[in-house]
Amino acid sequence: MRTFNRVSRKTFKLLAAAVMIVASGLIVVQFRPFLLVRSHAAPLPGANGATPAASLAPTPPLGWNSYDSFGGAVNEAEFKANAAYVAKHLARYGWKYVVVDYYWYLPLPDPAEAKASGANAVMDGYGRLLPAPSRFPSAAGGKGFKPLADYVHSLGLKFGIHIMRGIPRAAMEKNLPILGTHAHARDVADLENSCSWSNVMDGVEVSKPAGQAYYDSIARLYASWGVDYIKADDMSRANDPKGETFHGLEIEALRRAMNKTGRPMVLSLSPGPTQLANAASVMRWSQLWRISNDMWDNWKELKQQFDFCRDWARYSGPGHWPDADMLPLGRLRVRGFKDAPRPSRLTHDEQITLMTLWSIFRSPLMMGGDLRSMDPFTLSLLTNPEVIAVDQASSGGHELFRDGDKVVWVANSPDGRARYIALFNTGDQSALVSVSKKQIGLGPKCCTVRDLWQQKNQGGLHGSFSVKLNPHAAGLYKFIPAVGMPGGK
Repeated sequence: MRTFNRVSRKTFKLLAAAVMIVASGLIVVQFRPFLLVRSHAAPLPGANGATPAASLAPTPPLGWNSYDSFGGAVNEAEFKANAAYVAKHLARYGWKYVVVDYYWYLPLPDPAEAKASGANAVMDGYGRLLPAPSRFPSAAGGKGFKPLADYVHSLGLKFGIHIMRGIPRAAMEKNLPILGTHAHARDVADLENSCSWSNVMDGVEVSKPAGQAYYDSIARLYASWGVDYIKADDMSRANDPKGETFHGLEIEALRRAMNKTGRPMVLSLSPGPTQLANAASVMRWSQLWRISNDMWDNWKELKQQFDFCRDWARYSGPGHWPDADMLPLGRLRVRGFKDAPRPSRLTHDEQITLMTLWSIFRSPLMMGGDLRSMDPFTLSLLTNPEVIAVDQASSGGHELFRDGDKVVWVANSPDGRARYIALFNTGDQSALVSVSKKQIGLGPKCCTVRDLWQQKNQGGLHGSFSVKLNPHAAGLYKFIPAVGMPGGK
């Protein structure tokens, strides 16, 4: 609790300063109609002279993560097949990261996932976790993930791994030495800050030099493998019913360790909800952070994202992306879960709503479904270049207004001329959702409306724009003013 209070006060002061001086490229609201304007302040340089955060993730990362398909049980063959699919079918649209999610160091992970003991975790003599060769044969002989990363890189993609906060409990029980120090695991283990939902890891007292040295040692290992992306779990959630706290000091320790390696690696924090009070901290030390708990394929959890996205939109920008969680689309829970495999339970309308909100909010897009069994509809969601362009290149996205179950978002096109408009019906009955050009700042004259999901123009528009939407449905449009009009050139 003392650590939490100290970090909370520190991050609150940092947040206040960030709002006042627009640090880290923070997006600030100008109180003019609808527009969000990004500050021209220089991006925050990386600690220890490392790559600036904006260069690590200039746009929201796009990729595939193994969790929604395989939980903690993915094997090398399954991973490589999904990576090959990304390279063949998705890379041309900007998808480039492939990530091995958790428990890759357990030979036989518990199907219930959260109860794994970690007693048989594969690790080296310094308490650093290694891929289990029974699941990742190329890792045998101490090669780690280097062969798999080399394969991913040969496809023109980026390789990522999931890690848990802290040091393996098995390393603490064996009291293994910390590489480069005279200390041992029991000297740095923080038993009062262990993960509440997994028995594999203990916290690390990073205020001790040996604690930082442990994080340094694992970051060097990951860099030697060729890792490009680290998803660090049990880090950023706070005020959870289970008593979770924000682990700001360990986040900083991990990022500093990653910087010291000299290898540019993206840091993704998980799970959420990250608290707004910690915005300045996560913006400084990571490239993306979860704004919600794990979100699965049901409307209740998807609807909750509207509030999270509304609250976090102002903090989105190059090098720091609030993360609305993975895309639970396609075929899910193929293996590694107690229940049977299933297609996404979201209706087609709900899936379009998800992709529309994620895109205009500019969330990272991490596909969760098994790509080997991709269906045409899901593929169409991931390969619409005009929708992906909103996620990758728009600016100032924010909720324009909410009228009961009717929600409207707006964002700017890259050239500043056009406006992206997202219309949502979050209710359980069909509804007419409308927005006027005056509300979005385009003036009274005509402009062209383009339906981005249909990839076709709908003709000119003079007054308001209205669309009848099914329950839980959305539309995404581009309003293009004519030359000489407000917003035109």
